[in-house]
Amino acid sequence: MAQHTLSKRREIRFWGWGYADEQLTAEESAMVRSIAEGFKQHQQAPITPPEVDDFDLAPSRLEIPPALLEIVSTTPYDRLAHAFGKSYADMARMYLRQVPNPPDGVAFPRNEQDLSALFEFAEQQNIALIPFGGGTSVCGGVEPDVGTHYRATISVDMQHFDQLLDVDPVGRRAKVQAGMLGPALEAALKPHGLTLRHYPQSFPFVTVGGMVVTRAGGHFATGYTHIEDLVEATRMVTPAGVVETRPLPGSGAGPSGDRLVCGSEGVFGVLTEAWLKLQQRPRFRATASVRFDNMMLAAEAVREISQAGLYPSNCRVLDEMEVALNRVADEPCAILVLGFESAHHAVDHWMTIALEIATKYHGRLGPEGIQSNADHRDKEANAAESWRNAFIRMPYWRNELTAYGIIADTFETAITWDKFPAFYKTIMQELGATIAELTQRQYALSCRFTHVYPDGPAPYFTFYAVGSEHGDLNKALDIWRKIKQRSMELVAEHGGTVTHHHAVGRDHRFGYQQQTSPLLRLGLAGAKAQFDPHGIMNPGALIDPLKNPMGIRGVMADD
Repeated sequence: MAQHTLSKRREIRFWGWGYADEQLTAEESAMVRSIAEGFKQHQQAPITPPEVDDFDLAPSRLEIPPALLEIVSTTPYDRLAHAFGKSYADMARMYLRQVPNPPDGVAFPRNEQDLSALFEFAEQQNIALIPFGGGTSVCGGVEPDVGTHYRATISVDMQHFDQLLDVDPVGRRAKVQAGMLGPALEAALKPHGLTLRHYPQSFPFVTVGGMVVTRAGGHFATGYTHIEDLVEATRMVTPAGVVETRPLPGSGAGPSGDRLVCGSEGVFGVLTEAWLKLQQRPRFRATASVRFDNMMLAAEAVREISQAGLYPSNCRVLDEMEVALNRVADEPCAILVLGFESAHHAVDHWMTIALEIATKYHGRLGPEGIQSNADHRDKEANAAESWRNAFIRMPYWRNELTAYGIIADTFETAITWDKFPAFYKTIMQELGATIAELTQRQYALSCRFTHVYPDGPAPYFTFYAVGSEHGDLNKALDIWRKIKQRSMELVAEHGGTVTHHHAVGRDHRFGYQQQTSPLLRLGLAGAKAQFDPHGIMNPGALIDPLKNPMGIRGVMADD
C-alpha cells in the first residue's frame, strides 16, 4: 500500500478552511477576537487545532490490488483530508478529534482507464466510492458515511484531471477537465481574453466538476446565476459506461442529459469533462452601494430592478444585522450592493436607471458614490468592496471562532417575492427564538440576497451563537444539529427550497425530501440503477439506491 501522499496540490488544512500555510491577517484576528468578546468568549482559552498524529484512525480495510497501488493512498493525512467537507459540524468534529468514518483509502486517478479499474475493483469488493473535488462541501456531500452495508470506502480525488483541453474563441467556449481548480481555469483562459466568471465563495479551492455536480451559484447575481447556465456539454464515467452529451448552443431533443448530470452529486458516476460557455473579460464596470432604512424597502427596490430587464452582475442586499456584523456602514441601515459590467459598452445608463428605481424606495447613494472603471479612488472606501472581501474571507474566520466555542454557520434558500416578507419575518423570529432557547445566550442572525430573479430572491442567512462556554464542542454540535433541523423545517413549511446552491449531500436530505415527490426520487434511483447497478457511488448523498449492496430490492430509505 502507498505510504506517501499522491496529491500534487498545495497542502490543504485538513481540519479547517484554507491551505495549511495560510494564516489570518492581524486585522482579521482582531475581528475574530472582537466577535469572541461580543459573546463573552474571549476569556476562554481557544481549543488547540489538531495535528495528524492526534487521531487514532481505524485501520484501513483495503487490500489494494497491484494494478491500483500507484493511485491509492492510505496515509493518515490523505484519509483525514478526505474525511469531511468544510461545514461547521465537520470542523467541530475535527477539533474533537472525532472522525468515525474516514475513508479507507484515497484514490488519485490519472485518467478514465484508472477510473474504470477503480469501478471494477469497488464492485467486486463491495466498496463505496465518494467523488471528491475541492472538498469544500458544507452539506455532508463528501463524507464517507455510507452505513454498514459496504466493506470499505474510497474517496476519489479528481485533482489529476486538471487540464484545459480546448478553447473555441469564436463560440466563446472551452472543454475543461473536471478536476481543474477555478483559479487555474481563469489563469488559462486569460490569454484568450475569456473568463468563465463563476466565483463561488469557495472559488480558490473549487473544481469545475465540483461546481457542476452541485449546481453551484456564482458571480452573477442575475442571469447566469448557476453553473448549469454555463454548461454546454458533459462527459460522465459511470460503473456501467460513459454518458456523454453533444456540445450544442441549445437542444430540444428530449430531457436534457446535462441537467441530469448537473446536481447529481456523484451518485451516478464521476464527471470527467465539460464544455463550458465563456464570457469576454469585462472592460466596462460601474458599482455603487445604496442605503435603505430597512430590509423590506431594499427588497422592494431589488424586486423592481430584477423585473426591469437590466440584469446587473451584482444585486445583493445586506440586511441591517449583516451590515452591522461586517461593519460596512457607519449607520444602521440595509445596503444594496449594485454592479454592472460589460465587455462591449459602457454601463452607466443601466446604473442610472437602477438608482432611479432605488430612489423610489427611499434609497440613498452611499458616500463613495458611483465607482466606474475610469475611477481610481481608494477601494477600501467602497462598501461593496469591503463587504466582498469579508465575504470571501469569512470561512477562514470560522477556523478560530469554532475554537472559541462559537457556532458560526449559514443556510440559504430561494423564495418567491409574494412570500418573501412573511418568510423573512418568520425565519428571523422563529429561528432566532430557537437559537436563544438552545443557547440561553445572545445570538446574531442576519440575511443577505446572493442572487435575485424576476420571481423571487435567494436569501442567505448567517447565524452566530455560543455553543459551549467551557470548550465542550459535543454540546455545541448537539445545538448546531437542532438549529440545522429547525432551519430546514421552517424553510420547508414556508415554501422555500432547502438549498439554492449548496447542494443536498447528506445534511440536507430531510429538506430535499420535503420539497420533492417520492415518485421523482424513485425515478432518479431508477436512473442510478442503470448507471451504477451495484450502488457504489456516493451512497447516502441525495438519494439511496433501489437495491442495497446485498442485491435485495427494497423501499428507499428516505420514504
